[in-house]
Amino acid sequence: MKDIQDESTWPVWANEKIEIVDSDPNWVLKGAQEKARLLALLSSFGINEIQHYGSTSIPNLPAKPIIDLMTKVDTFKQIEELASILESDGWNYVPPHLDGRTWQRFFVKVVNNKRVAHLHILIEGDERWDKHILFRDLLRNNQQFIEDYAILKRSLAKKYNNDREAYTKAKNEFITYVLDTN
Repeated sequence: MKDIQDESTWPVWANEKIEIVDSDPNWVLKGAQEKARLLALLSSFGINEIQHYGSTSIPNLPAKPIIDLMTKVDTFKQIEELASILESDGWNYVPPHLDGRTWQRFFVKVVNNKRVAHLHILIEGDERWDKHILFRDLLRNNQQFIEDYAILKRSLAKKYNNDREAYTKAKNEFITYVLDTN
């Protein structure tokens, strides 16, 4: 069994540096294409809604060039079967003990050893779903939020270039601020 603490055993994409790039108008199309592919793969699991919600879903916002998607299920009981199907489309399952988020199941789509998409699976009714969608929509409708978030993301990417978890946590204050404006 691999030692999960030994990062030398991790795949290349697991240790990618954080790279923020200028907004790409093709991200929305890529998100739609990935959603359609996932719906076709996962409809037999009762999955009928997938949202493109991350920074790549917000026009004019610089971001990591990774499409963030989320869906919801009634239970995680079939996650191994679901993972098997997703694996055939280039998705890698990151179990909760590695992801550190027991409230979700997380998949990373990899092409040429680089992350191209994330899939976050939540349990139906999880309040995080509504918060993610609300944050996305508030940014889409407020250019000042987009500009402020872009500055923050670029700064944090420099500061935490090799630490995805610290980068993500450091954005929480801004996210809470935006959500509190609603």
